[in-house]
Amino acid sequence: MAKKIEKNMLRERAKPLPEVTDEMWNKVNEDYRMLVEEFISVQNHSPQTKKQYISGLKQFGWYICDSMNNKPLYKITKRDVLRYISYLRDNRKLSSSALSFKKACVSSLCNYIENVVADEDDNYKTFRNFTRGLPAIPKNKVYEKVKVTYEDYQEMMKVLEGDENYLGMAWLATAFNVGARRSEIIQFKTEILDYEFPEDSTFIYSHNVRLKGAGEDGKIEPYMINKEALEYMKLWVEKRGYDCEYIFSTKYGTDGKQMSKSWADYFCTNILSDILGRRINPHLFKASCVTYLLETGVKLELVSKYIAHHENVATTISHYDLRDFEEEKNQIFK
Repeated sequence: MAKKIEKNMLRERAKPLPEVTDEMWNKVNEDYRMLVEEFISVQNHSPQTKKQYISGLKQFGWYICDSMNNKPLYKITKRDVLRYISYLRDNRKLSSSALSFKKACVSSLCNYIENVVADEDDNYKTFRNFTRGLPAIPKNKVYEKVKVTYEDYQEMMKVLEGDENYLGMAWLATAFNVGARRSEIIQFKTEILDYEFPEDSTFIYSHNVRLKGAGEDGKIEPYMINKEALEYMKLWVEKRGYDCEYIFSTKYGTDGKQMSKSWADYFCTNILSDILGRRINPHLFKASCVTYLLETGVKLELVSKYIAHHENVATTISHYDLRDFEEEKNQIFK
């Protein structure tokens, strides 16, 4: 039975920003649109980061159009930017991290204009980055980061089994045991199920997967897939009733297509959160996988390199180790 959700763990949810449609974007002054397109074209961002920057800059452009009478960028002031930040913070209720990213998008564009465009465009000859020197955005703890324990995992799997939700079981077993991000899980191909699993091994390697990283290619590495994750992958593929190159897929006509990243958001918000009675999101599972392995005694260096795929254990410790060390802390004052 689902536990009661603790209200003090939840803050008011952000209001989704309106999508800037092509029609809306074309209403933004031409000067801004051209600067954004030029800036994006010369950046070495990953496809996902590029998409986020385009979205962030379009949001600022639409705010200029809708709330600042569409004035050109070289007339924007620090006070104008504070108005935009106030709109995002107070009106749309964005978290500090989301707010910082929106501000960073605009700041990066301004740096490009100041360092490159200003030499060739008289309108920007004296242009200075108007986000520089603004008050820092205070960080807020949006949600308490509570790890998914092995007992939590078993409880969710039991409920999903009762629902005959085989796709959900495959995704959850993969997220908790493998530690891949939502954008990486959907890259796993059905061919994995045909790989030979040596009798003396506890895992097999997947094919290469594009991990988080800069540039078009990013970081390319295989994931270690244990027997349990593989078992539920196979169960889902046996039950789904259609062919698809990808394990994590949704039906499209008589065949299937690779699922979108947003599927995991819906699944965690509308199914897993209700089972545990607290907020669960896809990003929590990588840290939970890392933490569980550390708690079972696997060395930090191994978990960091082969599960978290980090170059430095400091990253693993800072962001993915959710152990509370209660027993160790009780030894401090003895």
